[in-house]
Amino acid sequence: MKISTEFSKHAFEYDTYNIIQNKVLEKLLSCVKQKPQYILDLGCGNGSLCKKINWNYIHFTGVDFAPGMLELHPKAQSIECIYGDFNDQTLFDTLLTYKYDYIFSASALQWANDLDSVFSKVKQLNAPIALAIFTAGTFKTINKTANINSILKTADELNELQKKYFDANFEVLTYKLEFDSTRDMFKYIKKSGVSGSRKVLNYKESKKLLKEYPVNYLEFEIVLIYT
Repeated sequence: MKISTEFSKHAFEYDTYNIIQNKVLEKLLSCVKQKPQYILDLGCGNGSLCKKINWNYIHFTGVDFAPGMLELHPKAQSIECIYGDFNDQTLFDTLLTYKYDYIFSASALQWANDLDSVFSKVKQLNAPIALAIFTAGTFKTINKTANINSILKTADELNELQKKYFDANFEVLTYKLEFDSTRDMFKYIKKSGVSGSRKVLNYKESKKLLKEYPVNYLEFEIVLIYT
């Protein structure tokens, strides 16, 4: 297990709220030493992965359960967008009728209802994988300060789970984003869509957290699982 750490200052100088996801995508693609021609992207969103692929491929399948995101996904003769939920067995019944030579998932599988089951279904597709999954180490200072339990799995839990199904490399990435104010920080959380908290704070609790939050940055922890 390798650890890499990066510190990025002043997140609001960037034009997007998904700066961490973009960094993860770049790292994930750097793990792929081939140029797959039949690609599956589970949780494709608006097509961030598709846009970053810099080689020609024959067919790209993007799957997402948010129609609004799929509408924003790149369109081409070689690109197919499927409305589907990776928590749904019927999706994998459909995907098993395809042949893929690489399966990606970037910053999506942490929301699986049963990741063990999803890993099992991905294994059945019989293709190399490159998966990036946010862990419980994300927003750890917020969770500790507000007494919140993350719904996400720890890196160790994810490692043990993936070993059941894949003979894969396993890497942990840690990032920090620094902000000019706690208000900007919490605005980022709301806009970025990466919050993994079970508890929703009320107005009084949120105000208290804004006042007492002890640092000027957010932590992110992501595992990469790739073959």
